[in-house]
Amino acid sequence: MKVKTILVSQPEPKIENSPYFDLQEKQKVKIDFRPFIHVEGVDAKEIRLQKVDLKNYTAIVLTSRNAVDHYFRVADEMRFKVPDTMKYFCQSEAVAYYLQKYVVYRKRKIYVGKRNFAELTPLIKKYKDEAFLLPTTDKLKPEVPEILNDLNINWKKAIFYKTVISDLSDLADVYYDILVFFSPSGIDSLFYNFPDFKQNETRIAVFGNTTIKAAEEKGLRVDIAAPTPETPSMTMALEKYINEVNKKK
Repeated sequence: MKVKTILVSQPEPKIENSPYFDLQEKQKVKIDFRPFIHVEGVDAKEIRLQKVDLKNYTAIVLTSRNAVDHYFRVADEMRFKVPDTMKYFCQSEAVAYYLQKYVVYRKRKIYVGKRNFAELTPLIKKYKDEAFLLPTTDKLKPEVPEILNDLNINWKKAIFYKTVISDLSDLADVYYDILVFFSPSGIDSLFYNFPDFKQNETRIAVFGNTTIKAAEEKGLRVDIAAPTPETPSMTMALEKYINEVNKKK
């Protein structure tokens, strides 16, 4: 079956040159965006119950832009002035650049990993005498605390925000040729909103091994998977699939 409509389970990109817009124009398909999950901040009172006092930490470990936003939100709620001496350990360049929203980048001590969390460990090891805070979500990957524990450093995890399932009831009678997922939470949201969901002819596209596993555990047929050496991005995987099924016979 040809592909005409795609639903991406994420917010619409804010940049004009998103590869999704290029894909839509090039392949003449309709692409809609809808977050299947969203993030809600944990208030300062609840964070205090986790026995977190921001002034006790000299370094912050940041795994995402959400972590950046919610660390500074909580600091503001607690009336804590983040000192200029604070060290920031960022999982990726994207997270580090996002810090510029809150700090003067060139005047701060910012250390950046390459892509995955393990690549940040040599930098953390250099500063093992610091007191590290990991502001994070309730859906943290288990490898992160495992890696930090192995480093034998003084660190604490604190839940600053939670991943919450979005209400998708308005999509009950809407059909798409492809549904695109990026996390196990997105798969959970699909079945929470539509417990009787039947895949039938709907194609399922997933990004990452944990998402593939979550989809298969729910009995879904994964038709499009990324990243692969040939298709390192989701848009490339979608384009390859569309080219195959939409070509004229």
